[in-house]
Parts: sequence; C-alpha cells; structure tokens
Amino acid sequence: MRPHVFAILAALCTSLSACGLQPMYAGGASAPVAQGLAAIDVPPIPGRSGWLLRNALVERFEAGGTATPAFRLDVRIDDALEALGVLNDDTISRERRILRARYQLIELATGEILLDATSGADAGIDVVSSEYATIAAEQTALENLSKEVAERMATRVALALRERAEASSPGES
Repeated sequence: MRPHVFAILAALCTSLSACGLQPMYAGGASAPVAQGLAAIDVPPIPGRSGWLLRNALVERFEAGGTATPAFRLDVRIDDALEALGVLNDDTISRERRILRARYQLIELATGEILLDATSGADAGIDVVSSEYATIAAEQTALENLSKEVAERMATRVALALRERAEASSPGES
C-alpha cells in the first residue's frame, strides 16, 4: 500500500471515531442497555401471532441473561390476511399478510410510559392450487413477520433504554 493512501485511511478512521457513534451494546451483558433488555417482562399476547411475537421478543430480550423485571412491554397486535390478486373467475391468486404491533414500554416502579410506538411488516403470498401449500405459506409468512417485527421492536426498545441511561448519567460519554 502506498504511504499517502495509508495516511488517508488513518485520517478517515480517526475522524470516524470522533463522530460520536457508539456501539449500543458496548460493555456486553453488564451494559445498561443489555441489563435493561433482560429486565423486561412481556405478558402473554393473545392468538397464534401473539404467541409467536412474544416468543421472538423474549428470545431477544433474554439474549444477555435474565434479571428481575423492572419494565413491562404491553403489546397489542393486528394480524390481517388480505386478497391482492383476484383473477377473472373471482379466485384469489395473491395474498398479503400484515402484522402490526402497538407497544408501550412501562417502568414498573413508577408506571411511567418510556416508549409508545408501533411497528409492522407485511409479506406477499402466492395462492396456489394446493390448499395445504397455501396454508403452509401463510404460516411461514406469519413466523417470519413475527421475527421481523420483534427485531424492530427490540431495536426501538434498546434505543429508548440507551437514551434513558444517557439522560440519567449526563456526565458520562
């Protein structure tokens, strides 16, 4: 590598480290965000889609361990399956599965709502001549959407917990 190219790369790396970006989970399991996620209780959510979403959330929150609940995540979901493509003979050729979640992160000690947000995702499904194949595709779409929505929710919750931790310790950065 040429010396001037190395110098440019070194300058870019130095400027990136000074931009204020920080890893969200810096500190591993002992980081405030990881401890906050481990301390979230997710009550049961009704229905199959609720069961799938809750399991995906618990899996993400407990990745760094478990702790005594300090927060509760209340979740209400809307799971819809709608026809998209209708053929001349009124048969459906394509469906769309939509999973939306409205959720609130509540601090148990104070009852304060720390986060009130929505998240959602949708997937297209081809309707084929085999009813079994179509039902299997609908179920697979629901499983995948549950994981995707849970990932988005976990990220938003982690950001809220990080902002809360930064606000409670303004001298550290």
